Amino acid sequence: MAAQVITQVSPGPTSSSPITQVSQTAPPALAAGNGAHLLTRLRLELRGTTFNVDREAIMSLPESVLLCLFPNGLVLSRPEGMGTEGEEEEEERAETYYVDFDPDCFAFVLRFFREAQEHFYGTPTSPGGLLAAQQHLLDSPAPSIPSGPGFLSPSAQNPLLVKQAIIVLREELEYFAIPPRDDGHARTDQNGRSNDHLLQLKRECGRLLLEKRNIFTALQRNVNKENNIAEQHLIDMLCMSGFDRSDTWGYRAVEPGRSCISSIALVLLKTGISHPPASSHVTIDHAQMATAQKLLLFWRKPARKCWWDGIDLDLPPIGQAPARRVRLWSRRVWTLELSLV
Repeated sequence: MAAQVITQVSPGPTSSSPITQVSQTAPPALAAGNGAHLLTRLRLELRGTTFNVDREAIMSLPESVLLCLFPNGLVLSRPEGMGTEGEEEEEERAETYYVDFDPDCFAFVLRFFREAQEHFYGTPTSPGGLLAAQQHLLDSPAPSIPSGPGFLSPSAQNPLLVKQAIIVLREELEYFAIPPRDDGHARTDQNGRSNDHLLQLKRECGRLLLEKRNIFTALQRNVNKENNIAEQHLIDMLCMSGFDRSDTWGYRAVEPGRSCISSIALVLLKTGISHPPASSHVTIDHAQMATAQKLLLFWRKPARKCWWDGIDLDLPPIGQAPARRVRLWSRRVWTLELSLV
């Protein structure tokens, strides 16, 4: 029997799985109360930038992103009898939710999800999309799948036939710079606070790390170092499902006031459904579809992997400090998730 590419297990210190399922005991990020009035739009202020977002757009976002936006949850309805309809609409327009999240990253995610939906479902000016072209697949059960009374329809068995699937991969990278022993500039005071030279060193390390945009370089380095076959299988599975080994992060930025870099990559899941441009006949590669269905394990179930990575960085002269080599340790946390929109 072939070994499973990824095993979802409960988090534990003895787990050897490259990806560990996030605990599902946490409260949902979004909830609809028992009231009759549902919010249709939300005004979000992300670090000084305001977004007016439809409720449907918020609901379609990945669970891992929603947990970053609303760590304490968000109720998308108002209590019944709170006021007249006009008063409720006025209050809805006036209320702002303040969120500590990168506004450029949020705009990147919103734009990608909107374009993916329009491409799959079509738009009012260009109806149809990919879904309309592959309707006949819903009436053609895949090989080895029985049909008839008592069995689910192909669309119920396989949501990838009727939904656009997006692979969401996020990385939180915390880095720790260790200056050379003979460095007479970068140091901390008696209270452990960094002086200006050490702060400049950290900022320069962050700038150089920011330029290293390749997604799989650090994990492949860890595979080569530890000979971790499970991690190699993870890379292989992601590259068979939509990523490329040379892909770079779609968005990457240093978090303000922290030695931390946040990155995110979004790709359309490769389902094996082919839409030839010169033909109206849509075909499906069932072997590729079987590979894609493995990613359904991560639908609404974000999974994490954490590891430490150590590299040497050659820094240019900074102020009065000469050029030097700095040892840099990074704690990388990957979050993998599948979204269906």
